Amino acid sequence: MVDYIFGSVKRRLFVTVLSVLVGACSKNDDDKPSPLPEPAEIQVETATFGGSLNDSGKALVKTTDRGFAILGHTQSNDGDVSDKDAEDFDFWLMKFDAQSSLEWTKSYGGSENDRGSDLVQTADGGFALLGFSESSNGDVSENGGSLDYWLAKTDSNGNLLWQKSFGYKGRDEGISLIETKDQGYLLVGVLDVTASEGQGNQTARNHAGGDYWAVKINSSGDIEWSQYYGGTFTDTAYDVVELNKGGYLIVGSSDSFDVDISDNKGTYDFWVVRITDVGELLWEKNFGGSEIDEAKAIVPTADGNFLIVGDTRSNDQDVSTNKGAADIWVVKIDGAGELVWERTYGGSGFDAASSVVATSDGGYLIAGNSRSGDGDLQSNQGQNDAWVLKINDEGIIVWQRSVGGSQIDLAAAVIELNGEKVFAVGESASDDFDVNQNKGFTDVFLLAFSF
Repeated sequence: MVDYIFGSVKRRLFVTVLSVLVGACSKNDDDKPSPLPEPAEIQVETATFGGSLNDSGKALVKTTDRGFAILGHTQSNDGDVSDKDAEDFDFWLMKFDAQSSLEWTKSYGGSENDRGSDLVQTADGGFALLGFSESSNGDVSENGGSLDYWLAKTDSNGNLLWQKSFGYKGRDEGISLIETKDQGYLLVGVLDVTASEGQGNQTARNHAGGDYWAVKINSSGDIEWSQYYGGTFTDTAYDVVELNKGGYLIVGSSDSFDVDISDNKGTYDFWVVRITDVGELLWEKNFGGSEIDEAKAIVPTADGNFLIVGDTRSNDQDVSTNKGAADIWVVKIDGAGELVWERTYGGSGFDAASSVVATSDGGYLIAGNSRSGDGDLQSNQGQNDAWVLKINDEGIIVWQRSVGGSQIDLAAAVIELNGEKVFAVGESASDDFDVNQNKGFTDVFLLAFSF
C-alpha cells in the first residue's frame, strides 16, 4: 500500500471500495454501452488542514514538480495557518510535493473578507490566484466597492509579485480563470451590472442583477478588454476554456430569458456562451428543463467536443432522467453548441458536481457532493458527503466513492496526478467515520485515491 504523507502527521485511512457500475441515463437507453469490467479495489486516505475557525479548499492544480497546489480561504489564525493575525477571511495557498507532503502555506488579503476560488500554475512556474475581495489594504491595493475580482500573482514559492482588483460599486465576484495562449489571463465570474452603471454602456438598462463578466488582461495584469453577457435576471459564469481555433467558451447558469438569452428552458439553465478573442458574442445556448439546472465546469474532450458538468432538478426537455431531488448532470456538446448526449448521476437525495477534468486514459473525473445513499451511490455517512466519480468517454461510471462523516463534507475540485493517483479537495465539518480530525468549524478536506 502507498502512504500519503500530509504535513508532519501521517494519517492512514484505507477504505476498500467496490465500484458501482450502474449505467447512467441517456436519451436512448437502447444505445447505452455495456458496463466496463470492475477495476481493482480503491484505497482512500483523507486529511484535514486548518485552524479553529472556517477553512475551505476550492481549487486544485498539478504542479510541474509532480506535486500539487490547493487554493481556498481561511478565517483561522492558528493551527496550520501561521502567517495571519486577524480572523477575517484571506486567500489560502497550500503547496504539496511529489510525495504529497505539505511544503508550505501562504495567506493573502487585507483586513476585510477575501476568498479564493481558482488558481493556475503559470508558464513561469508561479501561481495566479483569483477570487473576490472586500479589502483595500494589506495585500489589496484598492476596492471599487463591496466585492471585487481580486487576482494575485506569486512566484513558485508563493511570494506575492503583484495583484490587481477589478470591480465597481456592487458585488463583483471572480470565480474562474485561465492562462491564455499569449500568457495573459481571462477571468470570469459575475458582474453587478446595475451597480457598475453599465461601465459606460448605454445598453446597461437592458441588464439587471448579475451578468457573466469576462475580463481579459495581459501578463502584467493590465486590462485588454472586458465584456458582460446576460439578461435581466441572474447570470453567473463558473468556468471558461480557450479554443484551439481562437476565442472562448464560458459556462454557468442563467435564469434570464431576454437580451443575450434566446432560449430559456425554465428558471435556471446551463448557459453556454461562445465569444471571440476580443469578447464579441458569437452564439449562446441554453440546456436544461423546467426546474433549476446549473453548470459549474467545462473540459475539452479528445474528439474535439466539450463536457459540461453541474446539477439538475429537472426531469423534462433536455434532461432525460432525474433520480432524486437533484442529480449531477453531464452534457456533451460539439463545437457549435449542439447537444451530443447527456446523462444524470445520483440517488434519491441532492447530488451536485463542482468540477471535471480529463484523465490520461480518455475518461473524466468529476468532484461534487451527495446526500444520497442509493442509486449510483453505495452509502451516505450523514448530510453531504464528498463524492468523486470517474466516467468513461461514453458517460458510463467506471468507479465512484462518497467519503465523509456525519456533518457536511464537500469536494470542490479533483485531479489525476502523474497518471497514478487521484486527489480531491473541498471542506469538512466532520470528525468521524472517514474523517480523522476536525480542527475548527470547517477544515480544508483532502482526499487521496490509489488503485
